[in-house]
Amino acid sequence: MAERIGRIGIQFGRWHDEVFGRRGLSRGEVGVLYALRGDDGSPPRLSPTQLSRALMLSSAGITSRLDRLERRHLIARRTDPDDRRGILVELTEQGSKAADEAVAAGAEASARMLSSLSRDELKTLGRLLRKLQAGLEPASGPGNG
Repeated sequence: MAERIGRIGIQFGRWHDEVFGRRGLSRGEVGVLYALRGDDGSPPRLSPTQLSRALMLSSAGITSRLDRLERRHLIARRTDPDDRRGILVELTEQGSKAADEAVAAGAEASARMLSSLSRDELKTLGRLLRKLQAGLEPASGPGNG
């Protein structure tokens, strides 16, 4: 069972790599854009530390992604108005458009990937995946039980 879940995860990753790659983005870069997009579509400002935590990345990992996105003018680093030593990251207009397009393309690709399932099967799958994910909290991982 675990092997099948792993293979499905790899395949989903490959499909998303292809979809995002057509837009010149990696999955990791889309993750940053999505985190900066905000739930209502309005771009929030987050510190690199907040992004690092949200995306479960090291400081070096988030810095590398931010550098690539900034070179492409998809994000901007601004001085934190509440802490002049701090930096906040925000989407540029171009970055906001790229984030919207990537999210839409990812949703479309996911719908195609799941198109072999009926509506009831999708509901059941969603419920089971939520239950599985809840059981994967760090305290219940391998060797912690």
